[in-house]
Amino acid sequence: MTISSFFIRASKTLNSSNFLLLCTLSGGGVVAYSELQSETQRPTIDAIEPPKKKVVVLGTGWAGTSFLKGLDASLYDVQVVSPRNYFAFTPLLPSVTCGTVEARSIVEPVRNIIKKRKGEIKFWEAECVKIDAVNKKVFCRSNIEHLVGSGEFSLEYDFLVVAAGAQVNTFNTPGVKENCYFLKDVEDAQKIRLSVIDCFEKAVLPSLSEEERRSNLHFIVVGGGPTGVEFAAELHDYVLEDLIKLYPTVKDIVKITLIQSGDHILNTFDERISSFAEQKFGRDGIDVQTGSRVVNVSDKEITVKVKSTGEVCSVPHGLVVWSTGISTLPFVRDFMEEIGQAKHRVLAADEWLRVKGCEAVYALGDCCTINQRKIMDDISDIFKAADKNNSGILTIEEFKDVMGDVILRYPQVELYLKKEHLLDLTTLLKDSQGNQRKEIDIEVFKQALSNVDSQVKILPATAQVAAQQGEYLARCFNHMNKCEDHPEGPRRFKGTGHHQFRPFQYKHFGQFAPLGGEQAAAELPGDWVSMGHSTQWLWYSVYASKQVSWRTRVLVISDWTRRFIFGRDSSGV
Repeated sequence: MTISSFFIRASKTLNSSNFLLLCTLSGGGVVAYSELQSETQRPTIDAIEPPKKKVVVLGTGWAGTSFLKGLDASLYDVQVVSPRNYFAFTPLLPSVTCGTVEARSIVEPVRNIIKKRKGEIKFWEAECVKIDAVNKKVFCRSNIEHLVGSGEFSLEYDFLVVAAGAQVNTFNTPGVKENCYFLKDVEDAQKIRLSVIDCFEKAVLPSLSEEERRSNLHFIVVGGGPTGVEFAAELHDYVLEDLIKLYPTVKDIVKITLIQSGDHILNTFDERISSFAEQKFGRDGIDVQTGSRVVNVSDKEITVKVKSTGEVCSVPHGLVVWSTGISTLPFVRDFMEEIGQAKHRVLAADEWLRVKGCEAVYALGDCCTINQRKIMDDISDIFKAADKNNSGILTIEEFKDVMGDVILRYPQVELYLKKEHLLDLTTLLKDSQGNQRKEIDIEVFKQALSNVDSQVKILPATAQVAAQQGEYLARCFNHMNKCEDHPEGPRRFKGTGHHQFRPFQYKHFGQFAPLGGEQAAAELPGDWVSMGHSTQWLWYSVYASKQVSWRTRVLVISDWTRRFIFGRDSSGV
């Protein structure tokens, strides 16, 4: 038998991955064993990827959706839990209440949003009922009823992002939950729309007296903030432009009342806007009652107490819309008690959106507030870090060198400089005669920065704030591994090294207040104020551009166009 024929026969008796090659050579024999499996086919330790860290996101509002849109999901195992399977453009909810915009035009399914992201994102339509911070678990329950199977489940996490929003604050006023409508979600807006039509249909029945007709057509809005003001304006336009044409017999008895506990409506806006809104509502016949507090709401009457006189009066109503602020969700409140934040009004987070007292948990949007650290709490450590030679004196160069990190670490410093119109940091070091100091001690250093903390402000619970927080946190997650080795944040004044990331800093791009009659008011960056018809068209363009998808953008614009041509739909569907 030749060597080649023996090799062929032997190879057939062995498996495909290895064989024995026997060769007889002159002068001795050698037995060789060979593996056919290549090195690239072998499983190696280096080829096995470590498991991705689990990120659980609670909520699909402005904060949660903004986070998901910016996150590189290929880096993590991402799971989303929300009781609603859609994102709603909430600034247009008042328009939905009157049919100016249809409800489906301002919502985008969550699954449409996440399928366009890089990597896989899993979505579960359920509500979170408990957060177990010790074991890093969230317990959830499906809100879909009448279907087979258990709806309760739990999810483990390495990172938890709480962006669940908030609920309406009733201030424990009797009768509010039972007899008022809220304007927090799409379902609320749809209920209000149907109820407005019901009020008119009931008022024109021949069996009602004049007093009963007036009661049914008395619409009351509680809360003079942006939501309440915009709803009152939308309702006025709806009545004036559409409903009185359909119900001409009751056109003279419709009444809209706006109740505000403060001295002015839109008190978070510039005073010029607040005054303009009050004057316009007065011309439109909307009764604005400031300095009044609701103490009770029944199915037929609302009781109001006037703060200045203490007078209490009750007036009949057909519909009451309650829009007075927000409060913490029950499961978030339970979580706060678990981590030692029971005394706080909302969930407290630091400047990096990390929940205080709880590792690996982040909070965004309406459910949290950022506790900005005050610079005076760290003033001695800052001075010590700047004083490189431990002389107890800072030169101008040392002051400038440390202030770069101070501005990054404490955003209120930049706000203070802008407010005081200070372009040069060294201006803070001038003495009482206006002369520039060349050296300063710690007392002068404290005095120079003593007024900076006056610019520490609580961020408003708005869509703009929530969206920016989501974008910021997504960027942090995308660069988490890189910034562990190469931190990008300011230096640590207590300790050594640098912070991993820059702290969150909110940038205000302005705010709108539609006032009806194709007029709006706007507060823009740089202390600019705009009011009137041109501002309304600016509002149209901005809100159209801010839609979450081209689908909703086209639908909203088409709804506005339809309203201009055909008016609003008053069908009870």
